Amino acid sequence: MAAEIHSRPQTARPVLLNKIEGHSDAVTGAVLIPKEDGVITVSEDRTIRVWLKRDSGQYWPSIYHTVSSPCSCMSYHHDSRRIFIGQDNGAVVEFLISEDFNKMNHVKTYPAHQNRVSDMVFSLETEWVVSTGHDKSVSWMCTQSGSMLGRHYFNAWASCLQYDHETQHAFVGDCSGQITLLKLEQQTYSIITTLKGHEGSIGTLWWDPVQRLLFSGASDHSIIMWDIGGRKGRTLLLQGHHERVQALRYLQLTRQLLSCSADGGIAVWNMDTQREEAPQWLDSDSCQKCEQPFFWNIKQMWDSKTIGLRQHHCRKCGKAVCGKCSSKRSPYPIMGFEFPVRMCDTCFETIREEDRTALATFHEGKHNISRMDMDPSRGLMVTCGSDRVVKIWDMSQVVGCSLATGFSSR
Repeated sequence: MAAEIHSRPQTARPVLLNKIEGHSDAVTGAVLIPKEDGVITVSEDRTIRVWLKRDSGQYWPSIYHTVSSPCSCMSYHHDSRRIFIGQDNGAVVEFLISEDFNKMNHVKTYPAHQNRVSDMVFSLETEWVVSTGHDKSVSWMCTQSGSMLGRHYFNAWASCLQYDHETQHAFVGDCSGQITLLKLEQQTYSIITTLKGHEGSIGTLWWDPVQRLLFSGASDHSIIMWDIGGRKGRTLLLQGHHERVQALRYLQLTRQLLSCSADGGIAVWNMDTQREEAPQWLDSDSCQKCEQPFFWNIKQMWDSKTIGLRQHHCRKCGKAVCGKCSSKRSPYPIMGFEFPVRMCDTCFETIREEDRTALATFHEGKHNISRMDMDPSRGLMVTCGSDRVVKIWDMSQVVGCSLATGFSSR
């Protein structure tokens, strides 16, 4: 569905603090180092780099390490300073970074997958590294022994992963648009359920263990919030991006969701408000308003001597309607539609002007964003992507966090 976002006047916006350039290929991961003026990046150019801010205000690599295969993802555990790098050849490599972030030592190499590693999580509680790959599998390995503990295969590429460290549940998104919830054990596993709602491949997941909410972003440009902890299994649809959603972060303290898309769009969604579920689309052989037949309803077309019409759906009530009965468009943010969408004439008349008030703000990152990391305590965000650029942002104006000293505008 093609739609245009009409931006509203807004003063609060992300402030670009620094731009890091130097990689010769796509940057596939970037994380902010907690309590440090530093960033760790990995890239398709086979390098792992730790960038520290110098007195000049510029970032220079204090560690520049080359590995044997392009880096596809990473998981960094700051308290232990252990970093796990997923590679294009299917291996996961573990390193230990020194306290001064000037040295990095190889610890282990794990034969995790037969193809590119797409995502990864390290759990200190279980001493496991859980990873997904383009060999259509999720695997979990013991970081103490280096041995494989288990593996499960899907019908499509496993594209992204989230993990609940307390309950040992893994959420795996794949390229078919499905999310699988698994309970991982030492030598076995069980499939709990599968979640279906997206019409495109899952690009990113974010799990909030406090409220037990799962957020998923996909190539269909949409985000879905899955209420895993709720008994009703409530889902909320959020639509506002022009391109595939590739990074998510839920800020539990401020009840805000940050999302980034491939075209550089950065959205901040207010989740601290009452929202409505989008209705399921209804099936019908004729318009549920004027009762004119749709073009496949041959019998009614013949009986009424009329030409069949194209079927559409009202986004507010879900009814199957013809174009004439759904000529109006309106945003409806309470249901997740931040841009004007098709509505039947009846529903359009029920919408008040205050119902059109935006519940999200949209900003331009002005570069391809494939990964994002956020430090809510400092109000900082780092973004990276296929344009080889890493950007550090002050998000305190838009997420309500206080910015710590140390990061300053260029």
